[in-house]
Amino acid sequence: MRLPPPLKPGSRVALVAPSGPLRDESDLTHAVANVQAFDCDPIVGEHVLARDGYLAGSDALRLADLNRFAQDDSIDAVWCIRGGYGATRLLDGIDYDAWCRRPRALIGYSDITALHAAIGARAELVTYHGPTARAALTHYTRDALALAVRNSDSITIRSDEMTVLRAGHARGRLAGGNLALVASLVGTPYELDLEGAILALEDISESVYRIDRMLTQLRLSGALSGVAGIAFGHFTEIPDDAANVDRPLERVLAEVAATCGVPAVANFPIGHIDDQVTLPLGTMAELDVGLSTMFIER
Repeated sequence: MRLPPPLKPGSRVALVAPSGPLRDESDLTHAVANVQAFDCDPIVGEHVLARDGYLAGSDALRLADLNRFAQDDSIDAVWCIRGGYGATRLLDGIDYDAWCRRPRALIGYSDITALHAAIGARAELVTYHGPTARAALTHYTRDALALAVRNSDSITIRSDEMTVLRAGHARGRLAGGNLALVASLVGTPYELDLEGAILALEDISESVYRIDRMLTQLRLSGALSGVAGIAFGHFTEIPDDAANVDRPLERVLAEVAATCGVPAVANFPIGHIDDQVTLPLGTMAELDVGLSTMFIER
C-alpha cells in the first residue's frame, strides 16, 4: 500500500461533502478554520452547501467535487466535512485512475468508510480514518491527526479505556471503519478484504440487536473468517432500551471475538467521540491486548 506524501505548511486541502448535508454555513466555517489551523490552504468544493434531503446535493454534484479534486494534481489532501449517508451512491462513478496517478490523503470517518474501502483498494493507497473537517477538534484529536498525516513515523496508540475481550497478540493490515458501512458493502465489488487484517469498527445510534445483526452478517458471509484481530471502537448513543441492558453490547462483542478466536479489545479510541485517534488504513499494525496498545508501522 502506498503512503500519501505527508502534509506540510502550505499544502492544499480540498473540502468536500460526499454524504449528508451540512447543517449550515457554520459547518463550512469550522472546516476552513480546521484546515488553516494546520497551516494548510483550504480549497472548498463548489457544491458543498448543496442539499437534496438527506444528501449534500445530487449524486452528480457530490461526485463532481470529489472527482474534480482527484484530477487536480495541486491538491494534497481531500478532507470530508461530514459523514451521514450517501458515499456508497458514488462508488461506481469515482475516478480511481486519478487517485492511482496522484496519491493524496483522504480523511474522514463514519459514512466515509465507503470511500476508504473503494479508493484504498483500487488505488492501493493508505487512507485516514480520522475526524471530519467540521468537527470541534480536541487537543488529543488534533495531535493524533497531525501525527498521522504530517509525518511518516510509526504510531503507538495506548488507552487505559481499552478492555480485554480476548487476550493475545495480533499482527495484520489495518482495515475497517463504520460497522454499518462495512456490513453494507458485503456482496458488492467494494467489499473489504479482511484476510489477515486487524479489523477496527465503530458506530453510532444503533441498538445492540442491530450491532449483533451486522456482526452476524459479517460472520455468515465469511468476511471475518480470516481476521487476525479485532479492535472494537466506541458504539455511542445506544438507545435507552431494557433489551440493551439485559443483553449488553460487550457481551455481543465478546461472543464475536470468541467465535473468531482472535485477540480483541473494546473501547479502542475511534468512533463518534471527542478524543479519537486517526488510523492509517492499509498499514501494518500490531495489537497487544495485554498492554492495551496498538503499534502502527509506516
